Amino acid sequence: MQTATLHFVDKTPLVALIGNPNCGKTAIFNALTGSHQKVANYAGVTVERKEGKIALGESGKTLRVLDLPGAYSLYPRSLDERVTHDVLKGLAAGEKRPDLAVCVVDATNLRRTLKLALAVQRLGVPCVLALNMNDLAQKRGLQIEAQALSKALGMPVIPTVGIQSQGVALLKAHLVQAFASPGALPATPPPLPQGDALESHDAQRIQHLLHDLGLDHIQPDALSEQIDRWVLHPVWGPMLLALVLFVVFQAVFDLAIAPMDLIKSTSLAMGDFLGGMINNPLLKSLVVDGLMAGVGGVLVFLPQILILFFFILVLEESGYLPRAAYLLDKLMGSVGLSGRSFIPLLSSFACAIPGIMAARTIANTRDRWVTIMIAPLMTCSARLPVYTLLIAAFIPDTLVAGALSLRGLVLFALYLMGIAGAMAVAWVLKRFTREGGLARPLMMELPSYHWPTLQNVAIGLWQRAKIFLSRVGGVILILTLILWFLASFPRPDAGFEGQPIEVSFAGILGHALAHVFAPIGFNWQISIALIPGMAAREVVVSALSTVYALSSQTADTAKTLGPIIAQSWSLASALSLMVWFVFAPQCLSTIATVKRETNGWRMPLMMLSYLFLLAYAASFITYRLAVFLGLG
Repeated sequence: MQTATLHFVDKTPLVALIGNPNCGKTAIFNALTGSHQKVANYAGVTVERKEGKIALGESGKTLRVLDLPGAYSLYPRSLDERVTHDVLKGLAAGEKRPDLAVCVVDATNLRRTLKLALAVQRLGVPCVLALNMNDLAQKRGLQIEAQALSKALGMPVIPTVGIQSQGVALLKAHLVQAFASPGALPATPPPLPQGDALESHDAQRIQHLLHDLGLDHIQPDALSEQIDRWVLHPVWGPMLLALVLFVVFQAVFDLAIAPMDLIKSTSLAMGDFLGGMINNPLLKSLVVDGLMAGVGGVLVFLPQILILFFFILVLEESGYLPRAAYLLDKLMGSVGLSGRSFIPLLSSFACAIPGIMAARTIANTRDRWVTIMIAPLMTCSARLPVYTLLIAAFIPDTLVAGALSLRGLVLFALYLMGIAGAMAVAWVLKRFTREGGLARPLMMELPSYHWPTLQNVAIGLWQRAKIFLSRVGGVILILTLILWFLASFPRPDAGFEGQPIEVSFAGILGHALAHVFAPIGFNWQISIALIPGMAAREVVVSALSTVYALSSQTADTAKTLGPIIAQSWSLASALSLMVWFVFAPQCLSTIATVKRETNGWRMPLMMLSYLFLLAYAASFITYRLAVFLGLG
C-alpha cells in the first residue's frame, strides 16, 4: 500500500532572485531582506535557496524572497542548478512557483549574463532585470540606458549596486509597488518553446541588441589583469599562495595570545568565585570541575577561530580564492580531480558539512563522490582547539630562523598533513575508480578584484562566533555534564585509596578502551575523551578538562589543563594524538550530512571505516617512531 506525502505550500507572494555566479545576487538579497547571510566572491557558495521577507507597507503583509543558487542555464548540470530549475518551473516539493523573477545581471558582462534572463522569460514567469554592478560598468566607460534596454528586452530594467546600502532602493520600491495592490503585478506571459535552437537564437538576439545600444565592446578590468600577471604566474603565483597560507597560520597563534589569556583568566576567576559560593562538595564539583573546566576550556579558543575566519573571509571577498583554485588545478588533476573541487575543500577548513554540501556544484558524479570522501581530511576549525592545546603544552615557544614561530610552523604542518592525506586518498581512488584517469578541464570565472566590505566580513565573523558559542552552550555543555556524571558516579566505597574517577563509569570505560588505543600511546583519559569527541571535536578539550579535574588531588591542579597533560603525557603520545586528529573519523553531524547528500549509508560507513584505519595507522607510525627517537 502506497502512502501519499502532503506538502503545505505557503501562499504568500513569492519573488525569486536568479543569476549567474558572481553577479552580486546574494548581496542584493541581503540588502533587500536584511538577512545576515555571508556574501562570497566565488561561484558555488549558494548551494541551497535561502529565504527572506520584505514588508509591504503598513498593511502588515509580507513578500517572500528566495535567493536561488547561481546558475548559467536552465539545463541543470549539477544539483544546485537543479534547485533553481525546479523552483522556476514549479516542480519543487512544498514550494509554489514564483510570482515574479528578479534576474540579476552583471552590467560589465551583459553578453553572458543576459542569456539566463531570456531563458527565464521564456518560462512564462514575470521578470524584472536588476542591472547590478552598474557603478563598475560606468567606471569602465559603459553607459547603459535602462529604458532602452527595457524596451528591447520587454521587461523592467532597474539599475542596482548590491554592495551599497542604498543600491537596491529602486528595486525594493518596485517590488513593494508591484505586490502592494491587487492587479499591480504584470500578467503572466505565456511560456515559449525551449530548446538548443532557441538558445542559439538568444545569443544572436543579445549580440544585435548590444550592438544597437553601443554595448558590444568588452571593457576588461585593467587593474585585475595587472594583478593577475603576478598572482597567476606559474612560478610566483604558487609561491604567493604558500606565503598567504603561512601568514594566516602564524597569525592564528601570534595575534590570539592576548585575548586568549584574557578569556582564560576570566574563566579561572569565575570558577574561583562560583566555587567559593558553594558549600556542597558534589554541587561544587559539578560547577567547577564540570561546567567551568569543560566549557571554559573550549571557550578560550574563540579568538583563534575568529582570526582564522577573518583571513578566509577577506580572501573570499577580495576575489582571490578562484585564483587559488586555478593555481591548484594542475595539482588536483594529478590526483584525478579538477580545480573545481578546491572550493568545497576550502569550505571544509571551516567545517566539513558546508564543504560536503558545496560539492553539489560539481557536475561530474565521480568527482563529487571523491570530493565528499576527502573533504573531512581538511582540518576543520573544530580541531583547532585540540591542536592549540597540544602545541601550547608540548611545543616550545621559540623562534625559528629568528622570526618564525615554531608553534605556528607545527600548526601549519598539521594542516599540510591533512591536505597531503586528502590528495593521497584521491590518488588511490583515481587508480581504482572508473573515469579516474580522465582529464577534466577547469572552467571557472575569475571575478574582478575589489576591497572586502567591512559589513560582509563583520557579518561572517558574527555568524561564526554565534555558531561556536551555540555549540559551547549546546552540545558541548550537555556532553560535558554527561561526562562529569559518568566520571563522578558510582562513588567509591569507604576506605578506597585511589582516585574516585577510577571506579566510575567513565573510568571503567576508559580503561577498557585503553587496551585498544595503547599501541598508539593513548592512556585511559585520552581514550574516554574520544567518545564525546565524536559529537563535536571541541568536546575533547572539555572532556579532558573534566576528567583531569576530577582526577586531581587538589582543586588548584584542575585549573589549567596544558601544564597537567605536559607532566602526565610523553611527547610521543602528544604527537600521536595530533596525528590522530588529522585523520580521525568525523563528528556525527558530518556523517549525517554525507548520508543525506548520498541518499544512503554506504558512503558514510565507508568514510568512517577508512578514516579510522588511516588515523590508527598514522598514529601508530608516529608514536613508534617517536619512541624510537627517545621521545616516549
